[in-house]
Amino acid sequence: MTAIDAEGAGPAPRYKPASRFSITGFGFYVYLLSDAILFSALFATYAVLHGAVAGGPPSSEVFSLTTVALETGCLLTSSFICGLGMQAAEHRSKIGVLAMLVAVFALGATFLGLEITEFGRMVHDGAGPDRSAFLSSFFALVGAHGAHITVGLIWIVVLLAHLLKMDLSESFQRRLFCFSLFWHVLDIVWIAIFTFVYLLGIQP
Repeated sequence: MTAIDAEGAGPAPRYKPASRFSITGFGFYVYLLSDAILFSALFATYAVLHGAVAGGPPSSEVFSLTTVALETGCLLTSSFICGLGMQAAEHRSKIGVLAMLVAVFALGATFLGLEITEFGRMVHDGAGPDRSAFLSSFFALVGAHGAHITVGLIWIVVLLAHLLKMDLSESFQRRLFCFSLFWHVLDIVWIAIFTFVYLLGIQP
């Protein structure tokens, strides 16, 4: 027989309210979509202004693929380790998650250090963001990605403090899941930057 509610007005609802984990995940996906719009606009701006060097150095003269290759290796490795950390969290391994966060922080900080060093070299060589529209769009795009990496590193410090204080709680699992999504998206954005900005830009 069909279930009838207390008022006898009709069938009782058969749905279950969404879990807090699902609600948090959905909200964070919406945020990531807004970030995708931001980076799409920056990529489009770079594509339009790539040739606007205004007599300054073109991309083939200012990019260093050696440094960029090292940055890419650091970020790809950190993304892989982040995935392993999520597996460790699923198996309730506090040591595994702790090791993952420390390793990802170290690789992310190395990536950021290499990027800042590269920016400093370019500015020293007269290829700063004020030199041409091309360089302005380049620094805006790559700098925005670097700013997100900085936020990710701060997030890792917060997660480490949470983990040491509260162990693998439900709230920590939600935050770790959101961080993992955030970090993997940054990895994807960097692959696009590496391909469309550096690999194509190094061609004379």
